[in-house]
Amino acid sequence: MSQYQIGRSVVFTTIHDSSIATLKNGDHDTNVVLERGDLAPDFSVTNSEGNVTKISDFKDKKKLVIYFYPKDFTPGCNTEASEFTRDYEKFSQAGIEIIGISPDNIQSHISFREKLGIPFLLAADPANEISKKYGAYGLQYFMGKEYFGVTRSTFLVGKDGNIFRVFNKVKPRGHSQEVLESFK
Repeated sequence: MSQYQIGRSVVFTTIHDSSIATLKNGDHDTNVVLERGDLAPDFSVTNSEGNVTKISDFKDKKKLVIYFYPKDFTPGCNTEASEFTRDYEKFSQAGIEIIGISPDNIQSHISFREKLGIPFLLAADPANEISKKYGAYGLQYFMGKEYFGVTRSTFLVGKDGNIFRVFNKVKPRGHSQEVLESFK
């Protein structure tokens, strides 16, 4: 278990196969803990054509890979998206849909999809509302600096709408294959 705290405002904890973010507001704490067996929090995705899809629309129809990444067009995010794109047909044949989520806006996602040929949905989460629901937002460290941002993490959801696996602190290279094998 890893735990980080900045002042009295936020505590972020990572535990194997679960994700927790504690947001402190005065004396009131709000915990988001998602782990195996939990119902995946619902959210909407607007595709590049303007059509809205809710996660609950996939229930009883498809399994889901919901992955959180920090930023379009950065090296790790390019690697992760490229590998999911490369393996997309295998996921699709297995009845699995992929949804990538980052704080970038819809325009950035459209450019990212076009440049990398991404065939799956990308959700814009500029206010980090979705990432906070999934406990995928918290304290980050980069080049000696602390900041709050998206934690690269992946949630695997069964047709029943329940999470059956959580990957925290994902390494982009090889992750798509690791995820695909988890569905077998």
